[in-house]
Amino acid sequence: MRAVFVDASETLAEVARRLSRPGDPPLTIHADPDTVPEDLPRLLAGAEIALIDHTALPLSVAKACTGLRHVVFLGTGARSYMDPEALEAELGVRVHLIRGYGDTAVAECAFALMWAAAKGLARMDGAMRAGQWLRRDGIQLTGKTVGLVGFGGIAAEMARLCAGAGMRVTAWNRTPRTHPGVEFVALDRLLAESDVVSLHLLLTDETRNFLSADRIAALKPGAILVNTARGALLDEEALAEALRTGRLAGAGLDVFTQEPLPAGHPLAALPTVTLSAHSAFRTPEASDNLIAAALDHCRRIAGGVVEGG
Repeated sequence: MRAVFVDASETLAEVARRLSRPGDPPLTIHADPDTVPEDLPRLLAGAEIALIDHTALPLSVAKACTGLRHVVFLGTGARSYMDPEALEAELGVRVHLIRGYGDTAVAECAFALMWAAAKGLARMDGAMRAGQWLRRDGIQLTGKTVGLVGFGGIAAEMARLCAGAGMRVTAWNRTPRTHPGVEFVALDRLLAESDVVSLHLLLTDETRNFLSADRIAALKPGAILVNTARGALLDEEALAEALRTGRLAGAGLDVFTQEPLPAGHPLAALPTVTLSAHSAFRTPEASDNLIAAALDHCRRIAGGVVEGG
């Protein structure tokens, strides 16, 4: 049984080589992060397992990958790149996800984006690089309320960081949860009362466009929005308008509906938005956790121990 890592960055390729063990299923590493879907039938010829970081796998392309039986997706957001249910139902290709590998890394990024937005750091940085001395009043976050929308491992880490900074932590989750130091409240209340709203939902058919124009309008005036989950969770046009009019004080965004962010995107033109390039999970620690888990998936698959996604 052979595996192919179809779109490895230089960093992840090195990690995969370092963490591979003697006796592992043969792994071919295609070290090209710019792989496109049309490349996949050629790259996966004769391979049963595909390791995919960020390349789309449409059903039409998967049909041409005749030997493919398993996809190990490097993360939890596979639905942004493929239809896992259709792949299994129509082609018998099972998609495996990797959870928890970067909880701390992503939470630290969300925390940093929150502070950067509150203090206007990106705006002042850009102005100073252009020769302007732009002094801005910031927002003091100590004593303020942060609302976490969705509560898994990343949100739990974000709660720990925010509580440590003296913030009141509230959360809403689609299924009942409890967590020390976190007050779980109704979604409407969270949106209306939170000085910072941070998104931590998985992207599914039910959560796509979850933070709709109506829900963005329901946010507390002057609030900050942070998104390190998936861009398609929110209405980007409505967010841009709320920021443009000053109804929201700022946003910190690591993810976008279309990535890379297209030139001329409305959010990129707004000085109250702090942007990062879907890199929240990119730390050496998280990369090691990610690839170690992916290789474990390959070992289990080769050994006939196939678990759910």
